[in-house]
Amino acid sequence: MRNIKILLQYDGTNYLGWQIQPSGRTIQSCIQNCLLRITGENINVIAAGRTDAGVHAIGQTACFMTCSQLSTSVLQNALNSLLPSDVRITEISEVDSSFHARYSARKKSYVYLLTMDRNVSPFIYRYVWRIPYNLDAPAMRSALSYITGTHDFSAFRGSGCGARTTVRTLHTASLVEMNAIEVTTIQHSGSFMKFRFEGDAFLRHMVRNLVGTIVEVGRGKLKAEDMTRILESKDRKCAGMTAPANGLFLENITY
Repeated sequence: MRNIKILLQYDGTNYLGWQIQPSGRTIQSCIQNCLLRITGENINVIAAGRTDAGVHAIGQTACFMTCSQLSTSVLQNALNSLLPSDVRITEISEVDSSFHARYSARKKSYVYLLTMDRNVSPFIYRYVWRIPYNLDAPAMRSALSYITGTHDFSAFRGSGCGARTTVRTLHTASLVEMNAIEVTTIQHSGSFMKFRFEGDAFLRHMVRNLVGTIVEVGRGKLKAEDMTRILESKDRKCAGMTAPANGLFLENITY
């Protein structure tokens, strides 16, 4: 058996997330159906992170075992010829049998985009959360400083999370203001914010719940120091809203 590692990108707008569901289209089901056509094998493709419905990926990693002797370049070309245009395999390689896309990962990073513009370009609206308020960026950055490090993130865990432990380490939690976003080589001017989170692992909806809570700090509904109280409560009801899925991107997996 060969262990194959793939790097991929996808626009999650039209999918119910990564993981196969009883009904509905998912990234995993699309790839596995294509592999069945290529190899004749029922292959289980394991991803580093199970992105939720509507979430995108710039640098997702996955792996699968196969008896196929097709070269990695042939596999990549065959997959991309069958996959929908909103899913692309960007790199493929054969790796040691000990490699596991999820358990071998050391760090993961996510970015989240939002805009305060009233009119959002039709070319980017699917990838940003539109906030119809002015936000206090310095207060939001201060709030991010309270969650950096190792904490119990129970208060930011979404329902249905099956993690054995809720303790996670956030190595980086940052916010950058931007006056333009470039998409398809075209620059779209506006008022944007980009969050970036890098950690050892993340709980279900953790990034979206963090962003939603920090936006409430930016609106003045919470104070930056309230993040400590929310963490200590371990109660989801004490935190803020869940940010929409469309602004979230799985950026990179580090091994």
